[in-house]
Amino acid sequence: MNRRPPRNDPRTGGFTLVEVLVALVIVAMGLAALMIAVSSTARTTGALRDKTLAQWMALNRLSEVRLNLVKFGQNTDTGEVNFAKRTWHYDTRYFDTSISSMKRVVVRVYAGDAKTKGNPLAESTGFLGTSVLSTPGGSNVDWTSGSTAPAGATPGTTPSATAPGTVTPTPPPGNGRTPTFTPPPTSTPTQ
Repeated sequence: MNRRPPRNDPRTGGFTLVEVLVALVIVAMGLAALMIAVSSTARTTGALRDKTLAQWMALNRLSEVRLNLVKFGQNTDTGEVNFAKRTWHYDTRYFDTSISSMKRVVVRVYAGDAKTKGNPLAESTGFLGTSVLSTPGGSNVDWTSGSTAPAGATPGTTPSATAPGTVTPTPPPGNGRTPTFTPPPTSTPTQ
């Protein structure tokens, strides 16, 4: 006959109060770590979104300056933009270059209105001005002139200049000799 053990017998199954509390502490620590990771990911995603939007606005501002949609000031130009349900402000600065007809344009975009101080979220640089070359196609330079060795030149010697547009093969690297293929001798069947 099977007899049930008494209730207060230590051999009966179940968890003690201490075991349950230890398990709850472990679960709580795991959930806290998970929440920290999720909130960090959300913050990073928000920061990347803001940087992307600021970069778009900086590039848009450079395009406006290049198209002369907004006349630029002497050395600096600032403004505010409402974009993606937020207020942003930009700072456009113009710098002289070594070419008198060109200026370097730097656009910095900040989150918030113009009174908000902080580091820029994005910065883009471009150039504005007229072409250095006055004739169209004047930059079509034959860059191959003198850069290839003429036929029959020996490796290690200075090649002479070739006519523009002429391309001559150069010997392969190594000892300067081109490998040749010699077919194996064929035997003719005798009858």
